[in-house]
Amino acid sequence: MKKIISILFIILFGFTSSLTAEDSQSIKRISEGEENAIITIITYESLTCSHCADFHKNIYPSLKKDFIDKGLVRIEFRHFPLDIAAFNASKIGQCNNDSNADILNILYSGQEKWARGKTPEEATMYLKKFLEDEGLNINFDECLNNKAIEDFVLNDRIEGVKKFKVNATPTIIINDKKFEKSLNYKNLKKYLEKLI
Repeated sequence: MKKIISILFIILFGFTSSLTAEDSQSIKRISEGEENAIITIITYESLTCSHCADFHKNIYPSLKKDFIDKGLVRIEFRHFPLDIAAFNASKIGQCNNDSNADILNILYSGQEKWARGKTPEEATMYLKKFLEDEGLNINFDECLNNKAIEDFVLNDRIEGVKKFKVNATPTIIINDKKFEKSLNYKNLKKYLEKLI
């Protein structure tokens, strides 16, 4: 069944999105850190990816404390959904349009509760229930059916493939160069310290 869901996603993704410049400006990029930080990290993620959840739980807190909160690093979260469940979760994460990463962090911390289901409909039901259980005030149906957000998410994925040859998640880009080392905090910290 996962194969069918992946095929459906590829078909959906195959259609080019038509995000206008006006739509693009009204949707804020999810990010944290100072605009003028000397280092910009772009992380391409899929919300159903366990390695991405691991990054948010075990690497991101130290990265935030040591670099982002000190104004040295700005991080941008880019969408690279690997399946329909991740695609829908990305739309939810982007929907509040406040550029805040809080919903992403909540989705990653509860990933095992909602990232399941044998059909796209079942996966969507688990996602909706999880958000309700967390007490998040989100107009779920409106977020899922928002064409501008859908195109924004798909354009992230398209750009990731074209510009950075992204083919797995998470993929970390630091000052426009792909981070090729094993992703752990020790390696990331060492790399960032050389850039400061």
